[in-house]
Amino acid sequence: MIILLFFLAHWFLSLFSQTFFLHRYASHKMFKMNPFWEKFFYTITFLSQGSSFLNPRAYAILHRMHHAFSDTEKDPHSPHFVKDVWGMMIQTKNIYLNYAKFNHEPEEQFRDNYPSWPIIDKIGDSWFTRIIFIAFYIWFYITFATAWWMFLLLPIHFLMGPLHGAIVNWCGHKYGYSNHDNNDHSKNSLPLDFLMMGELFQNNHHKKPNSPNFASRWFEFDPTYPVMKVMHWLHIIRIRKT
Repeated sequence: MIILLFFLAHWFLSLFSQTFFLHRYASHKMFKMNPFWEKFFYTITFLSQGSSFLNPRAYAILHRMHHAFSDTEKDPHSPHFVKDVWGMMIQTKNIYLNYAKFNHEPEEQFRDNYPSWPIIDKIGDSWFTRIIFIAFYIWFYITFATAWWMFLLLPIHFLMGPLHGAIVNWCGHKYGYSNHDNNDHSKNSLPLDFLMMGELFQNNHHKKPNSPNFASRWFEFDPTYPVMKVMHWLHIIRIRKT
């Protein structure tokens, strides 16, 4: 039970950081927050993603490119120009690292207006930090695991952030149904998207990229949106009008 709770907590906290902070805030600016809350959620993203921490600037650049060039050869992570999901992850990693390490500058339309905290970016991208997180995950499983098969979950902890991205980009552009013709292959993979916290409403999202609610039909539910509404009510964030 302890291992299951730990796995679910890591899965959903990391996923929330990705959809709320990296995707809806850093990439799309769907809402505003003051400097205190921005640093608070920056820290939460670092801690929850752990060994797979994703730099918000690099994430935002890639995601903006993804919308501009959706399912074309210039899309940094379309599943339609690679052999398998592993190949898509490697391609995404290479492009991501070029921007995270400032090896390349993006086109002007993809620059600026994203959160940046250089000290956390440097710490989070350090192999020393990543190894500390990995060691912590292994220690936790050695201490609390009650069966050998539980250790098979460890690689998911190690690569949590990129795995979430791979699931969304692969499944969300290959499997499911479409509400809108977006001139790409975006799909809605799950009518009730609890497991990915709304991220698999890709077809809806590509139609209305600045809408904070990724669901659009009566049977669709984006679980992140009500959380954002509560935060808006509490004045933690201010949702932009679309």
